[in-house]
Amino acid sequence: MNEHKQYVTLGVADAVFAIPVARVQEILEPQPTTRMPRAPSDFLGMIDVRGQNIPVVDLRLRLEMPGAEDTKDTRILVLDVATKTGMRKIALRADRVFEVAELDEAVLEPPAEVGRGWRSDCIEGVGRRNGGFVMVFDLDLLFHTADLSGAQAAA
Repeated sequence: MNEHKQYVTLGVADAVFAIPVARVQEILEPQPTTRMPRAPSDFLGMIDVRGQNIPVVDLRLRLEMPGAEDTKDTRILVLDVATKTGMRKIALRADRVFEVAELDEAVLEPPAEVGRGWRSDCIEGVGRRNGGFVMVFDLDLLFHTADLSGAQAAA
């Protein structure tokens, strides 16, 4: 029996990604961030979510894509992520959120090996949906090297 798992699908540039629903705490509209000194370029700053300080990471910049201005479709996803210091909430800025979709885990394929220039370690698998590809994130690996020490100290 194939196991179907629910994912939140989101877009960055022309790519479609997926995050397990169980790891998504909420989806917010864009809001101003408070920049932190000497922060990495993909760390946009902190937001307040019901009294909790949450670091915001720009997914475009994290994936080494060109940055983009917010649009009416831009969203911030508040996620539960395992970091070097334990589980913590981290927000991810994405160009848009599409839907909650079911993907069959049995048919997820490993990401393609294309050489040293492309880091696919944060991609758990690649599925197909609506005639296109959906890349499923391994959130813990996506943030494994995140330097959010300033954000963690502020939280």
